[in-house]
Amino acid sequence: MKVSWRTLSTVLLEDELLDKAFSRAKKAADRVDDPVRVFRVRKQMTRMVQTAADVISNQFIELVAAWPSLDQSPLFDIAMIDACVGSDDYRKNLAALQWAGKQVLRIASQNTKKIIRTGRTELMHDARREAYGRISSIMRQVSSSLLWLSEARETLKRLPKIDPILPCVVVCGAPNVGKSAFISALSSGNMEVNHYPFTTKQIHVGHFVHRRLQYQLVDTPGLLDRPMNERNYIEMQAIAALEHVGSLVLFLVDESESCGTSYEEQMSLLKEVETLLPETELLVVTSKADLLKPLPEMWDEVQAAEEEWNANGGQGEPELPFLLDPKGRITMSATEFVGMDSMRLEIVRKVKAARPNDPMALPEGWHRNDQ
Repeated sequence: MKVSWRTLSTVLLEDELLDKAFSRAKKAADRVDDPVRVFRVRKQMTRMVQTAADVISNQFIELVAAWPSLDQSPLFDIAMIDACVGSDDYRKNLAALQWAGKQVLRIASQNTKKIIRTGRTELMHDARREAYGRISSIMRQVSSSLLWLSEARETLKRLPKIDPILPCVVVCGAPNVGKSAFISALSSGNMEVNHYPFTTKQIHVGHFVHRRLQYQLVDTPGLLDRPMNERNYIEMQAIAALEHVGSLVLFLVDESESCGTSYEEQMSLLKEVETLLPETELLVVTSKADLLKPLPEMWDEVQAAEEEWNANGGQGEPELPFLLDPKGRITMSATEFVGMDSMRLEIVRKVKAARPNDPMALPEGWHRNDQ
């Protein structure tokens, strides 16, 4: 079940929902036309009670149905819900509305019977007022749940849109090592920029398409770019959530140290990332190859190979040569776009190897015609 928090409708609070219910109830009563006063009042009072109850009950039913069930949600979304608003509170407050909806209908049934059974109009009015009072009491009991859901909606709709079905590459590293530049250079469109609901940090999600499959690139500022002792519990929960969607972790290293973080500190952070995401394959890449002195030996060869591949349509998955830094680590330059195509193809290969085989997948080369 894919979660789309942005499509959830506004949660009406206690007074707003009561005003809506009682207003519709009055309009329903105004439409009654019967020349016999007793019959007219009886119809008006029953319609008012039943309409008010139906409006509130239907509102609760629709609200609970619209909010994703945690039992059917992807692990990433469950972990993010738990990190942002708490999964126990999430379940408790939705359950409170389910209970309230049933109680309101029960009250309407009981008081409608009182109205029908009496022939005195003043008792009919009393039964309607009693129903309104009992319904209002139920609403007061769940007012805190409505307020919680309203605030939770505002929080959750700022969550990043990450599809758990599609490959996801988590890009991390120290601040200013070139993560955003890397994602922007690889992305086929504009990056999406969202905020973590629990911080002022932004999360960047980029995409590129290879052989009609979309790959997601996620930048995680504020989470995977600083020591563990500087993170709070909620941030640790968010990191755990990334483990459920990451097909590959890409750790960028700035050997030039122009990022402001020493190489030793970057290696220390790398060890922490390995500890935090132990089940996800990790690829370490040197960024800012254009700042290395001297430039990597294969600079011209890699640039020419990538240009030739793109000129021929950029099809297939050829073994393009890699740029290598003095330590023998893969490197690239996002600003000069050298080594980026070979890096993209390596990401595709790594993700393919990490993802389970799909029995429904078509065989390699099925679309080709070699005749």
